Amino acid sequence: MREEKVTYCRICEPLCGMIATVEDDRLIELRPDKQHPLSKGFACPKGIAFAEIVNDPDRVLHPLRKTADGGFEQISWETALTEIRAKLRAVYDRHGKSGIGWYFGNPATFSTGHTMWTATFTTLLGTPHVYSAGSQDVNNRFAASHFLYGNPVAAPIPDINRVDYLVIMGANPIVSHGSVMSSPRIRDGLKAIEARGGRVVVVDPRRTETAREFEWLPIVPDTDTLLLLALLHVMFDEGLADEHRITKQASGIETLKRVVARFAPEDVADRTDVPAETIRDMARTLVTTERAAIYGRIGTSLGRTGTLTTALLDIVNLVAGNLDTVGGSMFGDLGVPGERLGISALQRFPGFTWAGRRSRVGDLPQVLGTAPASVMAKEMTTPGTGQLRALFVSAGNPVLSVPNGAELSSALDGLDLMVSLDIYRNETNAHADYILPATTMYERGDFLLPFQMLFTTPFRQATDPVISPRGEAREEWTVVTELMGAIGRRSPLIGALHALDVASAKLGARWTPERLSDLVVRISQGGNRFGLRRGGLTYRRLVEENPHGVIVADHLTPGRLRKLITHRDRRVCLDAPEILAELDRLEPVEDPRLPLRLIGLREIRSENSWQHNAPLLLRGGRRHAARMHPDDARQRGIGEGDLVTVRSAYGQIELPVTITDEMKAGVVAIPHGWGHNGSGGWTRANAAAATDLGSGGANVNALISSDPEDLERLAGMANMTGVPIEVSLLDTGADTGDRSESAASGVG
Repeated sequence: MREEKVTYCRICEPLCGMIATVEDDRLIELRPDKQHPLSKGFACPKGIAFAEIVNDPDRVLHPLRKTADGGFEQISWETALTEIRAKLRAVYDRHGKSGIGWYFGNPATFSTGHTMWTATFTTLLGTPHVYSAGSQDVNNRFAASHFLYGNPVAAPIPDINRVDYLVIMGANPIVSHGSVMSSPRIRDGLKAIEARGGRVVVVDPRRTETAREFEWLPIVPDTDTLLLLALLHVMFDEGLADEHRITKQASGIETLKRVVARFAPEDVADRTDVPAETIRDMARTLVTTERAAIYGRIGTSLGRTGTLTTALLDIVNLVAGNLDTVGGSMFGDLGVPGERLGISALQRFPGFTWAGRRSRVGDLPQVLGTAPASVMAKEMTTPGTGQLRALFVSAGNPVLSVPNGAELSSALDGLDLMVSLDIYRNETNAHADYILPATTMYERGDFLLPFQMLFTTPFRQATDPVISPRGEAREEWTVVTELMGAIGRRSPLIGALHALDVASAKLGARWTPERLSDLVVRISQGGNRFGLRRGGLTYRRLVEENPHGVIVADHLTPGRLRKLITHRDRRVCLDAPEILAELDRLEPVEDPRLPLRLIGLREIRSENSWQHNAPLLLRGGRRHAARMHPDDARQRGIGEGDLVTVRSAYGQIELPVTITDEMKAGVVAIPHGWGHNGSGGWTRANAAAATDLGSGGANVNALISSDPEDLERLAGMANMTGVPIEVSLLDTGADTGDRSESAASGVG
């Protein structure tokens, strides 16, 4: 019997509404939900193709154990968990809590149970070895918020629905659909700005899909900081800033004025390649337009001073009068009573506080409890107290997403225990001792806590599973609970929590992701406050009576800033010494042997490394290629489709080239997430992007440094944009070995 079930997509941040067609407990088809109040019948190709991933014959559906010959054999859950628990206890007994670590990838964020249970386990365990995709993506947003607001999770988002002048820096929302911002149908939202007489300006080294539809302002990669400093210079120098208002909102204005005085537009124009008068016009427009905002994401995060750049985005909005104002850059609101007190309480935990712990290798800060993933391999191979000896990897493929994947691949083989929780065999868990099958998003229910304050229109939606788990797949939180039981006697806090879990389960009141989510729904905006608000929302009421979701407020609410700040004076801090010290890192890195600059690229039919196995997303002969400006190609004798070598100071890769004037001259863009090398179990991903070099594409992160000295100092993030490179025709007569990811000792 066929039935249609209302649910929503959990691949990326818009969380678009979906209708699942189910027959005999099998997911047949997915289509956009026309009745969803926000996405209104929109979904991207990735969301529509996800039924192929759920039903993929390459999925891991049973526990697997590494065999002596390097392959895998199917075993029972009981056997797997019994052996894993024994080995985990042995590592704990030999190396203590610091011998155990966890890496979770981007999909973990889209599962409340996965995120909360993993965070609880690692926090109570007290291990410093917690890593995530955040140090290749978003951690400097949290670090910048720590310094500005004293609250790492305070993240302003543009008021898309009411803004009239929006500057987008280093973001491509037409493809990403928003990042650190949940705004389904964002293309329509951006077009609406123009329709009401406003402007959208896209600052980017590439004429992205977003830039093609609006005003494009090219910029030299990794010079966003200079542009932002120059905007502030103009605002103060021309008397545009309301200093009385700023002083009421923020501390450190005099220091800020002295700093930006050195960055006149005329002084940064050559470095940024943005004309001085264009900078002045942008600064004036940001101040004089009643509803204006500047917004940046990945392109502004992955440079050498990403935390400084992220902080400056907020500071520009504040100085221009656009922070926490209607039509500006605003803060979401869960509407939970005592929110500020709760945040202050969380900051007592070392894992929540910036640099509450620092990494053993590189002395880098933890951000929201996670250490820089770029040093993970060195933490495994560097002897001494605190050496990482057992690693759990959930929903992640760091061999393809972390710099110097070859280093990490080698380090994983030296662990005492490696366990992967995933839906696929991939390049990382090829090194695992055990692979445990996890559910997909349509095999579990959810209410996504991390994104509730990022909706540009306040919104609530919850879902039940639309099908039962395929095979023997289990939700990650249930496995975490098993691990807590394994070391409960060795860790008092974990032992107490596990005992409480066992007791509550016997009473039929086990603490589950649904119970946690229900608590948040009830006490937040629109909730029933445990019966005090008649007709208010609960988790079950969302699922059963409002499956398409509920808009709980028409707009974001201004006046949130002081409620979120945890600094004692309740003002934004503009002169944190740690932030100001980053100004010393603004000098350009020049090497005449590496004259080009590398940037990343997000593809509409890819989500990092894990969606290259779906036939719908591989149609048309997907090719992994570097994008290059015609002038740069002509100077090097490179033609369309030629195979080229891309070299940095840290490594080299080989792949085809696409010549396009969408690139700014001197800049090369390469999509991330490729480099499938046959070691994983996904058939199509290994065969995708076939060229004379082989299949699977090239791993761009082979060009990126994992040296602690090269990481961004305040968030430990990898420097993945503006990286000096050179491109040349591939010498097909040379034996380059593994051409998809070969090591290089230098560029000489």
